[in-house]
Amino acid sequence: MDNNMNFDPMTGQPVNQQPVYQQPVVDETVGVGEWMLTTLLCCIPIVNIVMMFVWSFSANTKPSKKNWARAALIWTAIVLVLYIIFIAVFGAAIASSMY
Repeated sequence: MDNNMNFDPMTGQPVNQQPVYQQPVVDETVGVGEWMLTTLLCCIPIVNIVMMFVWSFSANTKPSKKNWARAALIWTAIVLVLYIIFIAVFGAAIASSMY
């Protein structure tokens, strides 16, 4: 090893080396107009569930919209399970009180 070369104690890289530049991260935010269209589509029955799956699993969907759609699907599943439990418990209570 050459003793004339200085090394960075943290990285072990030579100090006189050129820095490596990376491509800047492209910001893919969802605009107001796209959110308005998304909200409108979510107001239409059946279409909203289909579009949630499309947005959740499509490769062309922006990351923020994809995460939002996945969170909405998770909340929908939680509410559906709670609704089924609620109907089963109170349905059984009503059915047993009729006898």
